[in-house]
Amino acid sequence: MRRTGIAITLATASLALGGCAALSMNGSGSGGDGAGTTAELGKPWILVDQGKATPAPSTTTGKPTVSPSISVSATPTPDPGCTKLWPRTDWRVFIPIEVTVGTGSVKIEWPTQYDSNYRVTAVPQQLISGAQPEPTWKAVAAGTGCTMTTTITGLTSGAPYIVWLDAPNTGRDVDGTRHLYSGRSGVIYPK
Repeated sequence: MRRTGIAITLATASLALGGCAALSMNGSGSGGDGAGTTAELGKPWILVDQGKATPAPSTTTGKPTVSPSISVSATPTPDPGCTKLWPRTDWRVFIPIEVTVGTGSVKIEWPTQYDSNYRVTAVPQQLISGAQPEPTWKAVAAGTGCTMTTTITGLTSGAPYIVWLDAPNTGRDVDGTRHLYSGRSGVIYPK
């Protein structure tokens, strides 16, 4: 047999993997020490001990078990007499809000969440060039009823706005970041 660079590399790999038996170079065709039984021939195998062929593991299925049940609870309302349902129309919004437009104003209503105070703003949606102005927030104290209500005045009639609601005191994570707990409306146009 003529030795080339490939043959030398294969021989080195063969010795590292357990000798000639790892590459079936013993001429028996079984890949082992020649002592394989007829039933083992043709079946896949893996090398566990030096020179001993072991059948490859077969896939077995486990027995079915009952999965633990998952319970989900809603945020408790402060008053069990609260009956108004607040549909969540946008999965990105944590606090659902209702906005009623008035003449140059908007009335905002939302369910009470935790014991947080709130802040609201109406953000203009008119396109302007350059840096956008910071929104002017209106503070709203924490309430004890089922819903919270406030009104923002001084808006331009017919101009587009989006109302933002924020509950800044809903707690913090271990790393100090504030829990996000906010709501927003779609585009509204005061009368």
